[in-house]
Amino acid sequence: MRILMAGASGFLGTRLGDRLVADGHQVTRLVRRAPRDPHERQWDPAAGQLDPAVVAEADAVINLAGAGVGDKRWNDDYRRLIRTSRVDSTTTLATTIAGLPGSDRPRALLNSSAVGWYGNTGDRVVEEDAPAGDGFLADVCRVWEAATRPAEDAGVRVVRLRTGLPLHRDGGLLKPQLLPFKLGIAGRLGSGRQWLPWISMPDWLDSTLFLLTHDEIAGPVNVVGPNPVTNAEFTRELARQLHRPAIIPIPALALKVALGGFAHEALTSTRVHPKVLTEAAYPYAHPTLPEALKTALQD
Repeated sequence: MRILMAGASGFLGTRLGDRLVADGHQVTRLVRRAPRDPHERQWDPAAGQLDPAVVAEADAVINLAGAGVGDKRWNDDYRRLIRTSRVDSTTTLATTIAGLPGSDRPRALLNSSAVGWYGNTGDRVVEEDAPAGDGFLADVCRVWEAATRPAEDAGVRVVRLRTGLPLHRDGGLLKPQLLPFKLGIAGRLGSGRQWLPWISMPDWLDSTLFLLTHDEIAGPVNVVGPNPVTNAEFTRELARQLHRPAIIPIPALALKVALGGFAHEALTSTRVHPKVLTEAAYPYAHPTLPEALKTALQD
């Protein structure tokens, strides 16, 4: 399959691109700089510039572009970047796809989103049909997903990947926690009662490929593991696997000082169930947190 990827240099995109190539797919990466090899094409999503011929060559488009939500302390400028980097890239891709003749359009657009769509759900289980919640990330997800509509209205299969927290020692949720845990100065965040919708990295990759090839699936998909845990449970299991104590809780006030606006999202409880993947009989390789963490720490 010929696949056009945006966000291919990120934490998830790098691994997915490598996996697609290893599986025999032809991957063309969209880059903002001048291309450096034959598998790169330049675009400018902020200006809405993308050569339609590049998109017409693809059987499917995967969009993972967007500034990392946990990469920097949030201020007004970074909030704007989080929003615009997602909406601009999605809008550029979806409108370009829609503008092509029907015979030239890719068959599918897999567009990144996030479980932030649901906002703070407390202990309530949410599935793909739940409405958007409140808060900054929920608002971002709302406009982010809406930006895919031109492609959907043009008859292209659109899958909105509401990704949880992929577990890998080199990034995401896990990387910044490893050193404090190894030093024995880590613990739960705030009350620890907030739910964490995690997924193992192999399952994130496998489920994305599953969705790429299952033409009957469209719309939002919760890309999370089937057994969410609370932050306190996650903390205990990570400490157990690292053979370190985890007895120093991090107060909510300290998080607010360290993280700024992102602290609110770090303390949000989102109990997400992957209904679409479960009903499609996706075969989870790591359905429980102990299995997922063991794999993540060995990678």
